[in-house]
Formats: sequence, C-alpha cells, structure tokens
Amino acid sequence: MTPNQPDIAVYLYGPTSGGATRRSLTLAGEFAKRGFGIDIVFANPRGPLEGRVPSAARQVVLDGAFSRIPPLLRSKRAASRFAIPALGRYLRKERPRVLLSAANSVHLSAAVAHHRWGGDTKLALRVCNHLSGSTGAGLRPPRPMERLLARHYVPRADFVIAGSESVADDLVAVSGIARDRIRIAYNPVVDEDLEKRAQEDPGHPWFRTGEPPVVLSVGRIVAQKDYPTLVRAFARLRAHQPARLVILGEAKTPKRRHRILTLAQELGVAEDVDLVGLVANPYAYMARARIFALSSAWEGLPGVLIEALACGCPVVSTDSPGGSKEVLAGGQYGELVGVGDAPALGDALERALAVEPDRKALRRRAADFSVDESVRHTLEALGLSGEGPA
Repeated sequence: MTPNQPDIAVYLYGPTSGGATRRSLTLAGEFAKRGFGIDIVFANPRGPLEGRVPSAARQVVLDGAFSRIPPLLRSKRAASRFAIPALGRYLRKERPRVLLSAANSVHLSAAVAHHRWGGDTKLALRVCNHLSGSTGAGLRPPRPMERLLARHYVPRADFVIAGSESVADDLVAVSGIARDRIRIAYNPVVDEDLEKRAQEDPGHPWFRTGEPPVVLSVGRIVAQKDYPTLVRAFARLRAHQPARLVILGEAKTPKRRHRILTLAQELGVAEDVDLVGLVANPYAYMARARIFALSSAWEGLPGVLIEALACGCPVVSTDSPGGSKEVLAGGQYGELVGVGDAPALGDALERALAVEPDRKALRRRAADFSVDESVRHTLEALGLSGEGPA
C-alpha cells in the first residue's frame, strides 16, 4: 500500500434519502471506526443526508462536467454514468484496495470505470434491491437493457454482496452469476442509538395518549412503496373503526404527494391521513405507532421493517419480491399479504389491531440485523476481516 491509500472507497450517487444510502453511510462509518481508511465517493454531494456522512471518512466529490448540468442530476443513473471519467481519474490517483459500489444506480458506472482504470483495485458490488423488473403487481416496468448489462458486468466483479437471499436469487436469474459467488450481508440496522432515539417524543399530536391508533409507514413517496394500496387498505380499516395513517418520507415531486392526498380525499379519509415528509427521527414515531405497514411492490431487505420491530412495533407487510419474508421469518413476526391487494392488507391491519403484540419477541428478532453483524459479514465478503491497518 502507498501512504494514505484508502482501504475501501464507498461509491454512491449522493447523500439521498433512500435506504441503500443510509445503510451504506452507516457501513462506511463503522469501517472507519474499525481502523480502515475510508473514502466516500459521490457523483453529486447534495442531498437530505449530507449531515449523515461520517466525519471519520473522507468525502470525495467527483469533478465531472455533468455536475454543472442540473437536468442530469435528477437521474441517478444518468448522473453517475456521466461521472465515469471522473471516477476513473479517482481510481488512478488514489488506488483504493476495494471500490465498493453501494447502490444499484451506480453499479454500471463503477464497473465501466473499474474495467478501464481500476488497476489493482478490487471491485465489489453491494446489491440491496432486485435488479430485475419483476414485481408481480405490474408497478415496475421490465428493464431488458438493465438485465442485458447486468449479465455483462455482475460476473466480472471481484466480490458480489446481496442484501438478502431473495436478492441473491434474483441476481442469479438476471446476471447468470454462479450462486456460490454471492455472499449475503444483511443491512446494518439495529444499534444502541436506535433504542435511545426511540424514547424521544415525536412531537406529533396524533401520538398523544387517548388518540385513535396510528398506522405508520416510512419511505419515499415513489412507485416502489405503492402507497395507493396502503391508503385504500387504510380506508377499509377506517370504515370499521377509528384509526389514523401517518406516512414519513419525502416526495420527489409535489405531484406524487398530491396524488396520495387526492386518493385519500376520494376515499373519504383525508382528515385521518398525514404525509409528514422526511423526519430526523422516525424511531420516535415507530415506538408509538400501533402498527407499522409496509405496502411495497418490491424491496431488497426493508430496513424500515427491521427498525419497526426493533422499536417493538407490530408489523404487517406485503410479501413482495425482496427480503420482507426473510425479515418476518415467513410470517412468524408479522402477517404477509399479496402485493397490491388492498382488501387483504386492510383486513390484516384490522387483525393486528385486535391482538396485543409480544413486543419483546419483536425486538429479539430485530437484533438479528445488528450493525455489528452486518459489518462483520460485509468485511468478510470483501476479504477484509478483523481490525483495519490504521
């Protein structure tokens, strides 16, 4: 190694609010705590999670010309692909031991830059969501070009890490990579800070004592989360008993948010639906919600589901392609329903409200997805174990 050569360069589009970004920043901070030299490489340095970039890691912003073209920044894939030459310059100059491509949107650009300019750097792909376009509900269009490209670049990576068994199976089907080349490393979710922050007051009037039970969901307002199905399910529940629905998460455009509110208005439940937006501490809401609902059409390993369990909150989830079934152990820790099936989801919410949950059992299950376990498995998958050289 040369002086100051990074051990791991964690490559992301930017500090966006998505789960893959949050988990990757957590991993980067934990790697640094263990003595590894860490660079966090961004194509775009702006985003809601700028404050979550760990101080122990060095932040590198690629200097590609694309950064001065605002329309490109609205597409993660376009922006990261225009950043390929800049990523190549970084690899030639810094020569990290491992380039960890940490989200699906940047895998292709990482693979191209590594192939041309990677030198001795090893390429690792951390795949935490299905690469295929199959959801079973028609909410995600097929991606024939993505599948074709995946067959080209995924098998060429030195290390391939999947966030769940389901994602690994999808990788095999899409890319043709041998299953024994894929290592499983669950997302880093549960730590001591989560429990501490769960004790804080969310400051929302609907969570006060004596108010109707709250159904909570957390995630960006995007097609993947299928909030229309959740709103329809909530309306079915609301027809039978008092309840409220709170959704935490940003909308990429005001139009997306407006669609959800318009649907709630059409179904007659608008006064009991609140789209709060992005909040700094979702755990305070999870600890006080009566039920956590995940209506996603597809996932990788849904961290919010694990976080809800860690807060002792009962959960109901769609059995979407991804890790929901793994997290809930096939339904042992929360009921699973079909994707896009609003009546089934509504009925499941009503059943969950009717029973007293075993909150200790939920927290024990969440402990299986601890930060320490995720870091250990990820480092082992990268051929790096124990403490770093620093």
